[in-house]
Amino acid sequence: MRALICEAFGEPEHLKVQLLPDPQPGPGEVVLEVRAAGVNYPDALMVMGQYQVRPPLPFTPGAEAAGVVSAVGEGVEHLQVGQRVVAFTGTGAFASHLRASAGVVTPLPDGLEFDVAATLPLAYGTTMHALIDRGGVQPGETLLVLGAAGGVGLAAVMIGKALGARVIAGVSTPEKAEVARGHGADEVIDYTSEDLRERLKALTGGRGPDVIFDPAGGALAEPAFRSIAWGGRYLVIGFAGGEIPRLPLNLPLLKGAALVGVFWGEFARRDPAANARHLARLAGWVQAGTVRPLVSARYELERAPEALRALLERRVTGKVVLVP
Repeated sequence: MRALICEAFGEPEHLKVQLLPDPQPGPGEVVLEVRAAGVNYPDALMVMGQYQVRPPLPFTPGAEAAGVVSAVGEGVEHLQVGQRVVAFTGTGAFASHLRASAGVVTPLPDGLEFDVAATLPLAYGTTMHALIDRGGVQPGETLLVLGAAGGVGLAAVMIGKALGARVIAGVSTPEKAEVARGHGADEVIDYTSEDLRERLKALTGGRGPDVIFDPAGGALAEPAFRSIAWGGRYLVIGFAGGEIPRLPLNLPLLKGAALVGVFWGEFARRDPAANARHLARLAGWVQAGTVRPLVSARYELERAPEALRALLERRVTGKVVLVP
């Protein structure tokens, strides 16, 4: 098998593809022939040693993959050789083959393409958990999505619309504004050329958004929170902007608002049945065309460092995948 190997924490450009023995499944495991692997911001942080999880070295990065089952271990009954599946493993996906616990492998519905399927578990699973379980988004509410053209941001735009919300997309370029509009955003704010608070006041009649979805952190967090509606929910997804905000705690008090953490990986581990229900609902939306995941670029395995660098520099719209 061919696999991308991280031998020491550092810049993505240090990663190299190596030839390794083909993996064999143990009891309760399967091996996938990887057709597409989703590339995510946490993958880049993990390679750099800056993520909350630091795998033992050396390791193969890559959290999610879609492919075909090539081998089945003892005791696995719900999966068969030749079956089309998607898996979330945390690491190991940037390779031609992936060994995984059968419990994290899900059959794919007919018609769902591998590159689209490979983008769903992390970005879209996170967004489903955030908006439904943590944010409790209701039809008719206003949802502000920061970083709305990125992987999880664009997922939040589409899933927010599917849940019946009015979606305001916050972006950093005119090109990203068009991407957000093209995927259902009702209104768009370019916060590099517009005042975020003033535009939110104008777009909501002074009330503010009911739910704020923030995968970026950084300098926008405080003005966004200051704009939140009474009883609003601010969803902390991550810190792609690089800086972890330090919000004054009088703000939640004055707005009667909630600051809500979203840790999808732990949720999926603790409640796999609920996570599976979310993904099944999501797959239905994708098949119906209600949610249209954007795969903006496909990279060969050897070009994985380029893909990770593009994420770190915030040059990606939607999701990118590796195609081993």
